[in-house]
Amino acid sequence: MWRTVERLAPLAPDYVSVTYGAGGTTRDRTNVAIRTIIERARLNVAGHLTCVGASREETLDVARSYARMGVRRIVALRGDAPGGASKFEPHPDGFASAAELVEGLSAIGDFDIAVAGYPEVHPEAESIEQETRYLKRKVEAGASRIITQFCFETDDFLRFRDRCEKAGIHVPIIPGILPVENFDKMRNFAKRCGAGVPDWMTKAFGYAKDAEQEHLLAVSIASEQCDRLVQEGVDSLHFYTLNNPDLTWDICRALGYEAAPLVAAGQAGAA
Repeated sequence: MWRTVERLAPLAPDYVSVTYGAGGTTRDRTNVAIRTIIERARLNVAGHLTCVGASREETLDVARSYARMGVRRIVALRGDAPGGASKFEPHPDGFASAAELVEGLSAIGDFDIAVAGYPEVHPEAESIEQETRYLKRKVEAGASRIITQFCFETDDFLRFRDRCEKAGIHVPIIPGILPVENFDKMRNFAKRCGAGVPDWMTKAFGYAKDAEQEHLLAVSIASEQCDRLVQEGVDSLHFYTLNNPDLTWDICRALGYEAAPLVAAGQAGAA
């Protein structure tokens, strides 16, 4: 994790996000990770929260622990069904949806809350219209921005943005970008979360002969997508690094971002 932070911190991201295990399974490690990033890299951090496997009070206690560390940004998610379960089942005393979680967070603190959006529609949604109405509920509950699931066809994101605008959703919408580290792994991941993998992409990676060519192809595809998104008025991009910083680094450099040396908090001196 620290290698990822050390590699990407010189690009001066607005924030970095740290995931959180369901039911508090990684709470201590999550808090250590957040504190380390704040103290050693002096970056803003967004802590994740889900509704899985915890009561309302337990979930809000995690948010309070984030606040004590100076974390104001939270990514509020319903969360996936735990391993072995066929569908999400809320804790008897827990939040039943991301909208309820957002309401709870808004009631206890001044958090900057991001929620998930699905350009290709959530796999459990009955229709695009239902999904759009639910996304609006999350915003009305107090969400200040939307981070989307990754998608590889930029037009899917643009149509999603248009639907949100038409529905009266006016918070910033940040596209999620997934650099392809391993094509087969990514394809399985995409299947689980309802993201499409275009035929042209499958063919392109089929022609790649080795890891170096796959890396160059992944950088090229993501850089082209990011460039078009920026041309279409997008002013923020959310990279899913999966703790592998090299692809994201190369994409950002291809987009023209200048990096500065990382200065740890204990090494800062007067200029």
